[in-house]
Amino acid sequence: MIELGRATDRKPPFRYSAFARVGFSDTDAQGVVYYGRYMPYFDLARTEFHRHLGGLHEPGVDFAMRAVSVEYLAPAKFDDLLEVFVRVERIGTTSITYDHAAYRLDDDGETLAATAKATLVCISLDARRAVAVPDALRERIASLDR
Repeated sequence: MIELGRATDRKPPFRYSAFARVGFSDTDAQGVVYYGRYMPYFDLARTEFHRHLGGLHEPGVDFAMRAVSVEYLAPAKFDDLLEVFVRVERIGTTSITYDHAAYRLDDDGETLAATAKATLVCISLDARRAVAVPDALRERIASLDR
């Protein structure tokens, strides 16, 4: 299986990051990444984090986005390489909250471009209502911190 991210200790408290390259279609008329295009970068990092943990799926449940907030700190431009860090900030009864940080890797080092916090709710696929996060998922997430 090909994984587009990696476990890393480069930016504590983050323990995982994925890489993304800014495409031309990600930029706006000013030549910088359009604010809404950061969501796919954060989704990519979170998806690769889940892949690294062996998947987030358990029979009968899935996750739905409940809330997301983003702060934009510095622009990224076409062809910039981004390293997007992700970590689980909190696991509640029925939700998981993730922190993200997208760094622009450039000749001068690295610049924090944007941060995000996303909360996903565990839902029953049958009833379409919130259910407890399965213990197996909690254990897989905790395994990265061991």
